[in-house]
Amino acid sequence: MQRPRRPLMAVLFIFGMLYFALCALAFAAQGALIYPAPHTAPESLRQRPGFGRVPLAAGLQVDTFYLPAPPGAPTVVHFHGNGEHLLSQVGLGQGLGDAGLGFLAVEYPGYGASPGSPSEAGLYAAGEAALQFLREQGVKPEQVVLSGRSLGTGVAVELARRGYGARMVLVAPYTSMVAMGQRAVPFLPASVLMRDRYDSLAKAPSIPIPVLVIHGEQDTVIPVEMGRTLGQRFPNAKVVTVPGAGHNDVLEGNDQKEFARLATFALEGP
Repeated sequence: MQRPRRPLMAVLFIFGMLYFALCALAFAAQGALIYPAPHTAPESLRQRPGFGRVPLAAGLQVDTFYLPAPPGAPTVVHFHGNGEHLLSQVGLGQGLGDAGLGFLAVEYPGYGASPGSPSEAGLYAAGEAALQFLREQGVKPEQVVLSGRSLGTGVAVELARRGYGARMVLVAPYTSMVAMGQRAVPFLPASVLMRDRYDSLAKAPSIPIPVLVIHGEQDTVIPVEMGRTLGQRFPNAKVVTVPGAGHNDVLEGNDQKEFARLATFALEGP
């Protein structure tokens, strides 16, 4: 006797609808997950030395923090992580300044006190605007060192692909945002759902400049294997993994040994 198929079909239909709803929810929520976008009161920036603004398209502006380099020294152009904001980059900038480097960090649209909404295209535009500002200050292309941390590594890689920077430092990088999404929700089709992809792995082979990758071996946010894999795709890269370091302390721990490594790499010149 053949079993009735209607209950099975009903179950499959309900399962399919639930899965579709979950995909729709993930698609809608990805912006908030990728870009938590912490905010800063505008007055906390405007009265501080080194802070300014650069223009974007459509009348928007984003904030910058700039410490000029000593004559002839490189300038590190830094792109921060997704849970950070511009004001939290002051310590990094001052530390690199003490090491004899210039420093420029740019805020992302919708982050800190900058208006707009963050997106992959918007972060790239902010990066290019910051580099244009640096050119206007007389900084030569061969004196620019691109730097990114976590989310910001994808911005640094794209700008290097566009021909900016003589060297690049990537701290806790990911291979692509699709790979990160697949890791977070392996049962959903991240390759279909992700709008902002930051595919550093695909871009790496076309970037010839010297690259330093620094990654904590205990990183539970972006696994160290991603840093190793990405580093292997650049034609000229060195990968340093840090025992005992996680995602947020890879530069700050170990008596700041990795911070010193970053500064030394940036000072070496092209």
